[in-house]
Amino acid sequence: MNKRVTLLALLALNPPAPAVAQKDVVRRIDARLNAVPFNRQFWGMAVLDEGGRLVYGRNQDRLFVPASNTKLVVSAVASALLPPDWRVKTSLYGGPVVGGVLQGDLVLYGRGDPTIDRRCYATDTTVAGVCDTDPLARLRQLVDGLRAKGVRAVAGNIVGDGSYFEPTMVHPNWESFDLNWWYAAPVSGLGFHDNSVDFEWQPGPALGAPAIITMTPDLGDIGFENRTVTVTPGSESDVGDRFFRQPGTLQIWAEGSVALDNPARTESFALPDPNLYAARALRQALSEAGIAVSGTTRSTTDSLLYAQLRASPPLAEAVSRPLRDWIFPILNTSQNWFAEMLLKQLGKQFGKGGSWPDGLEVERRFLIDSVRIDSTQFSLSDGSGLSSSNLVSPLAFTQLLRFMWHHPHYPTFAPGMPQAGLPGSLKNRFVGTPIAGRVRAKTGSISRVYTLSGYVELGNGKALTFSIEANHHAETSRTMLAAIDSMVVDLVRGKK
Repeated sequence: MNKRVTLLALLALNPPAPAVAQKDVVRRIDARLNAVPFNRQFWGMAVLDEGGRLVYGRNQDRLFVPASNTKLVVSAVASALLPPDWRVKTSLYGGPVVGGVLQGDLVLYGRGDPTIDRRCYATDTTVAGVCDTDPLARLRQLVDGLRAKGVRAVAGNIVGDGSYFEPTMVHPNWESFDLNWWYAAPVSGLGFHDNSVDFEWQPGPALGAPAIITMTPDLGDIGFENRTVTVTPGSESDVGDRFFRQPGTLQIWAEGSVALDNPARTESFALPDPNLYAARALRQALSEAGIAVSGTTRSTTDSLLYAQLRASPPLAEAVSRPLRDWIFPILNTSQNWFAEMLLKQLGKQFGKGGSWPDGLEVERRFLIDSVRIDSTQFSLSDGSGLSSSNLVSPLAFTQLLRFMWHHPHYPTFAPGMPQAGLPGSLKNRFVGTPIAGRVRAKTGSISRVYTLSGYVELGNGKALTFSIEANHHAETSRTMLAAIDSMVVDLVRGKK
């Protein structure tokens, strides 16, 4: 264990004498981590000063499960390699059009756009253009383009084509239980509304009544059964954990109880076929625009099936939001599906293809060749950190973060990072401390894991770069977060 690294007099927030500050901070952090209950956990910590020197380390070069800190990698690599305004297109293919009728199938072809959704892409939601309020807006643009070509009916099927990425849509290392939920939604070249449907649930009107459950968006294709019951005030409300789906189908049910005084809540439930989901959303947009469809709604991941049709000019196209907007939900609200879509996109743009292995290889080469991180200090499995097979050392995270601090595309990367006191995963952390508003960092948590990696901004273009990873803990989230936050405060305060 290498933790007795000299701690310099880092910061000018009422600093004591340098030697005293060094010893005091080391002693305070070591004492905390060596005491019960933290001494029974596996802690890793690395801190780089504004000159890039390691000024505190504890197991800094050991491998830890990083949880959502993994998202720092895909966000940094994409920010560095792609222009901030980089976008992808979603296209409609088909034809010919005879007398206003599109002969044959209408193919919706995606190129990995995760932004066909309803979402805000900045902490200040009052800024014009920051929020998309209609998840069908991009699809309506495509329909408008179709109408401009004179199309009034479709003779064939509506087909969602997700073959831009390879056909594996579920990561092999994800837990089977997770596959029902938004954070493990399937990843394909085509997507809509995070490949999830939102269920809002609240108590029924009286004891014994079913809970009131509404679904958004409701495309009329999901079979839902409500098996819930409203119970007395103060009783257990467990409906949120008890949504289930028949594997591979759109047959969903909810069970469990909801207390009469329980507030309304929303659960986002993943759907098994993102390409079919997007195609059905397109069909709704077509119907609303008065365009009749004679055929059914289908999906494919076969890259050869419509290859000849895709070689013809598209009937209509819509562009995604720019890359800088992709980064925001990945880091600020820890949106897993965006991270996985971006990882496959890296493989498609800079590797051999749009797969998880291809994207991971792009990340690996970037970390080794560009950032100069030792290859033994990381082993990555996915883009989001949902897999417990991801391993990254605290030192590797700090090296990556410092690299990005000085990178020309830091303005693409940084706005997505949660900032203490602002909307995001740090909104309620570091409040009332000397570093309130100065911490910009990514949180992470899965079973037995808590992590925090980022910057403490010092002003004048300087920052402390840190990474704290706790594995194998058995404490409450309140206990773990308080411990992590207090250590970050100690680093800056440099005094008792």
